[in-house]
Amino acid sequence: NGYVYISPVGVPDPEEIKIIGEGEARVIGLIPGQIATESLTYQISDDDIPDIGRDILKVVVASRYDNTRVGVGLVHGLQMREGAIASSVAHDGHHLIAVGTSDDEILKVCSEVIRKRGGMACIHDGESMILPLSFAGLMAEAPYEEVYTWLRHLNQLVRLTGSVKNPFMYLSFLSLTVIPALRITPMGVFDGHAFAQVPLFVSKDT
Repeated sequence: NGYVYISPVGVPDPEEIKIIGEGEARVIGLIPGQIATESLTYQISDDDIPDIGRDILKVVVASRYDNTRVGVGLVHGLQMREGAIASSVAHDGHHLIAVGTSDDEILKVCSEVIRKRGGMACIHDGESMILPLSFAGLMAEAPYEEVYTWLRHLNQLVRLTGSVKNPFMYLSFLSLTVIPALRITPMGVFDGHAFAQVPLFVSKDT
């Protein structure tokens, strides 16, 4: 069996996913029905995130190959009002990616994926549900009937977060750097037009 390469100690440290600073920040803008994104900017401070009112959430990517690499960014358009989701399906590197309405829930949902050695998971109001993807973190080894049941229950919990339809589809492409415009990798924010890593805060460009 091939398993997702993240040990239990690979859960990001709370300090690693903090956003420190304020000013004009780059925000990944989701486009409904598309895997391309917009490059948006918003004035933010670390105390403002998540900003449910402006639909700005934190997105975190932890490398499956190097536990020291954790990228943190911002995403607009998921419409999630509560909870968090995470997945080990994240094209093309298939690192662990998560988005949520609090750091605590982001870390908890990451722990669920790691505990099952891969999968798609949701946490909401203390309840968690996961579709295990134990083969390389990409495929399920269980019979179809079990997978269907897990997926149905997962989607039921996801709906309670208030998110857009099929949030895992959007989440799975947020790391795909060959598609514009703004992406997130274990190295941080990535500009698909410049094809380069860029700082979260625009003021740090120089």
